[in-house]
Amino acid sequence: MKQKIERALIVKNEWLDKIFNEGKVWEMRSFKTKITGRIGLIESGTGLIVGETTIIGCFPNPIPKKESLIRYHKVEDLKLLDRWKYAWQLKDSKRYDNPIPYNHPQGAVVWVKI
Repeated sequence: MKQKIERALIVKNEWLDKIFNEGKVWEMRSFKTKITGRIGLIESGTGLIVGETTIIGCFPNPIPKKESLIRYHKVEDLKLLDRWKYAWQLKDSKRYDNPIPYNHPQGAVVWVKI
């Protein structure tokens, strides 16, 4: 049974490409999330839900400057990890063949209820 998606995360295209094409499984953020389960992925600035993923957990980045962890978060500029201290762990990410338009509520910066 397919899980209904009730919210979507806004992500810049640069990171979406890494999620869908390069195996990025840690979405690095400056704050924790308690949200888990299947979510939509919105390409920032487009008004489109372009795919979906499952958040399976959130944890502090264990060793922020360790280069061997780049394979998980795909952040080449390790200085960004001074601010992005939390890894939101992703699984089963999928890009839609046909993105879905949505109405973007005023003030939504991270999450959108759909």
